[in-house]
Amino acid sequence: MPNSPTPTHCPYCALQCGMNLTPAPDGTVEVGERADFPVNRGALCGKGRTAPAVLSSRVRLTSPLVRSGGTLVPATWDEALDRIAGGLARTRSEHGPDACGVFGGGGLTNEKAYTLGKFARIVLGTSQIDYNGRFCMSSAAAGGIKAFGLDRGLPFPLEDIPKSGCVILVGSNPAETMPPALRFFTELKENGGTLIVIDPRRTRTAEQADLHLMPRPGTDLALALGLLHLVVAQGRVDEEYVRERTVGWEDARAAAMAHWPEYVERITGVPVPQLRETVRLFCEPESAMVLTARGPEQQSKGTDTVSAWINLCLATGRAGRPYSGYGCLTGQGNGQGGREHGQKADQLPGYRKLDDPAARAHVAEVWGVDPDSLPGPGRSAYELLDALGTDIRSLLLMGSNPVVSAPRAAHIEERIKSLDFLAVCDVVLSETAALADVVLPVTQWAEETGTTTNLEGRVLLRRKAISPPDGILSDLEVLHELADRLGVEKGFPTDPEEVFEELRRASAGGPADYSGITYRRLAEENGVFWPCPSEDTASEPGPTGNTTAQPHPTGNTTAEPGPTGDSAAQPHPTGNTTAEPHPTPDTAAQPGPTENTTAQPHPTADTTTQPHPTADTAAHPGTPRLFLDRFAHPDGRARFVAVSHRAVAEEPDAEYPVLLTTGRVVAQYQSGAQTRRVDELNAAAPGPFVELHPRLAERLGAAEGDPVAVVSRRGRAVAPARITLGIRPDTVFMPFHWYGEGRANTLTNPALDPTSRMPEFKACAVRVEAVERQDAG
Repeated sequence: MPNSPTPTHCPYCALQCGMNLTPAPDGTVEVGERADFPVNRGALCGKGRTAPAVLSSRVRLTSPLVRSGGTLVPATWDEALDRIAGGLARTRSEHGPDACGVFGGGGLTNEKAYTLGKFARIVLGTSQIDYNGRFCMSSAAAGGIKAFGLDRGLPFPLEDIPKSGCVILVGSNPAETMPPALRFFTELKENGGTLIVIDPRRTRTAEQADLHLMPRPGTDLALALGLLHLVVAQGRVDEEYVRERTVGWEDARAAAMAHWPEYVERITGVPVPQLRETVRLFCEPESAMVLTARGPEQQSKGTDTVSAWINLCLATGRAGRPYSGYGCLTGQGNGQGGREHGQKADQLPGYRKLDDPAARAHVAEVWGVDPDSLPGPGRSAYELLDALGTDIRSLLLMGSNPVVSAPRAAHIEERIKSLDFLAVCDVVLSETAALADVVLPVTQWAEETGTTTNLEGRVLLRRKAISPPDGILSDLEVLHELADRLGVEKGFPTDPEEVFEELRRASAGGPADYSGITYRRLAEENGVFWPCPSEDTASEPGPTGNTTAQPHPTGNTTAEPGPTGDSAAQPHPTGNTTAEPHPTPDTAAQPGPTENTTAQPHPTADTTTQPHPTADTAAHPGTPRLFLDRFAHPDGRARFVAVSHRAVAEEPDAEYPVLLTTGRVVAQYQSGAQTRRVDELNAAAPGPFVELHPRLAERLGAAEGDPVAVVSRRGRAVAPARITLGIRPDTVFMPFHWYGEGRANTLTNPALDPTSRMPEFKACAVRVEAVERQDAG
């Protein structure tokens, strides 16, 4: 009898595309279309289609490894876990709890991210925890919180994009980074809307644009200010909207007026006529959006840059209106959920702030601990990595490969090597895992159940489709076993649904409120958008009282009032809370997890609380569209943030006359730890390259395919030349997926944004040199 397909989601990017998985007779797993999921409607990119290849024992870790005599050798689980617990305990005893570091990842499920943060703060007692998502969406998150009082990557579903009149896509290349999403922009154009792409390269996405602006890397802030200047000068400000729904306009207006078009052209290289055309195309339709990605965000002024683009949306009355507003295209698979539930340096579950007394009291009650026992905020991701081997002596790392992905990567590699003790949990032997004292093989996406939250804020259920190989544990089981060895016997369940039930309680009343979401609802409804308070908290009005949402064109009615919460939590926006109808998933799918774990789950001190209601007519429907009635600040108004242009941290000079920018290619993903192990993907993208303009290539005497060296103040990388007219003459591009001599992040600048602590991946000064080919052999 053939196996039934299991509806689940892709392990890679933040689209979290739906797919069906079916075990094949030969032991492999077949990927099938899942047309009922609205984000991808069955479409998959090459990464998603080949994702099961990493499940093979040919490429994955199959046994714990411990370092012996300088070499990693197989070990038993007890030996490996005992060694990790001993290393962490020894560091804590000799140097204090903050000498233990924890580093997570944006690919961890919500349950894992939540448990990792809890483990760091309760078991280790350390403040030194952050995650690689700091390198992805932190500037957009900071900008959104400043302006709207809430960070959710997209405040509307992707399906709203084709219904808009104009979309400005800033520093994003979805044709390569999330290919199934490109159809939303294609449909936008088919519906008569306009697509404007802002990118220093003529990417595959830029080729689809009605207008492509090619600014100098690191000048997106000036560009946004120049557009706002023109909006004011041309009388296109929505004065009534500004008066009724915002504060801070006068200061933001004054800052923008200092950036006149000719000045902005000198900074950015974008001609004034293109600036004027952009304003016309953006302002003339009834609806318009600005969507940013890593281009403007991965800068030492990324937060201000995001604020400038939000200011443009606010001044033109776009934010919080149908088919309009600002959004961020989140990158990592659980980049949204991963930044909500406690693995960030300054955060507690539910997007609560760690330094807020009410937030600490609420979460401590859920965890059954004294609020005063919780450590305070710690270092951000790069600062944590930079402190390895000095202030931080031991590190537990899950789901990240900073030897490839961190800025100034050669330096970070040396810091990791200087640790007294390193333990890594991963599915493959990444370049970082290869440096560890202990490596633990853990289950993969198809072998476990858990939730993720995609770029829309849609909480999803990934279902277990197959059993893991013998001798593989889940991350939850690893944390349970380590907690037990370190003296905390309760509070770390191994069952993901049990963890999610606790997460619901911990998030209740917070900005990212999941308390009304259950595994059953996720299975039945194809995902639920947060905030989704429980019946209990939804019955309580927010601090500003009940409000009624403006009707959305798709026909919503009165919104649920936002919950009360801790003093740091803002009232929930009360826009459209009626979800669009979604097709019901395969009825063969069973709700809830199907894990078979060997370790017995330890209940927390308060697991006897009454369960929350499951999906029924009384349940809150979730919030697909935010801000239609009010923003999440206490007064319901959005904030303009007055910002001004400033240069990148490292401007070109005579010694380093060119700007380097970095990014991804369609066939690889992030550090490449998984995708570089898939033959089909490697055939499509076998290695790094340096993209440069023909004029620069001619000066170097370099032809297509010749090795060239890119040199910054931090190091040197060598890769073949790829010569194209589709890049600015003053700019070179390198993808960052590879280790070795072509490692792009050897070059990048760790200069940090003062608010988000985002490193400046997207612009640093380099020189390019021709390299003689070495004779074969």
